[in-house]
Amino acid sequence: MKHFTMEEVGWTPRLPPVEAETATPAQLAALEACPPAQRLSTYFLTLANDPGSLGERGALFNTVMYAPRGLPRADREFSTAVVSMANGCVYCTSVHARRFAELSKQREAMQRVLDEGHAVETDPRRRAIADFSEKLTLTPGAVSAADLAPLRAAGMDDLEVLDLIHSIAMFANANRLMQSLGETDAPE
Repeated sequence: MKHFTMEEVGWTPRLPPVEAETATPAQLAALEACPPAQRLSTYFLTLANDPGSLGERGALFNTVMYAPRGLPRADREFSTAVVSMANGCVYCTSVHARRFAELSKQREAMQRVLDEGHAVETDPRRRAIADFSEKLTLTPGAVSAADLAPLRAAGMDDLEVLDLIHSIAMFANANRLMQSLGETDAPE
């Protein structure tokens, strides 16, 4: 069983990252499309080897995760932490669990999920988000309209459900990139 944490973890790439000082104009432009805090991270510098896809990915990531409408940002971060756990991505779990805790001020609730799994979640809205996030991640073909009922019962409207699905799908890609391109340096 993987150890999930809110502590910062490292990541070592399998491909050499772009050196910021010698990056091409296209690589620099692609990095500019990414979230400002991540532009010089080893991960994004590794993705900058393909500036075309990084530029598109960065713009999509910003739209999906930081849009000022629809699903509240804390809910997006909670969902992506659950998705990352389901995918076994320790690095992404740590980042998004920490962001959820910062935004929601519910560090203890997130720590319980990290330690025991999302089934311990007692908040009905977060439990519905977690259940749906895990199911769509692990068995996307098994998701049906009936799986939206708990989200609706938790008060989510069409835009929030769509935002949730976008976040989950974004992290199907993000986790696989992170895990394929390198290894998490897990804390002791």
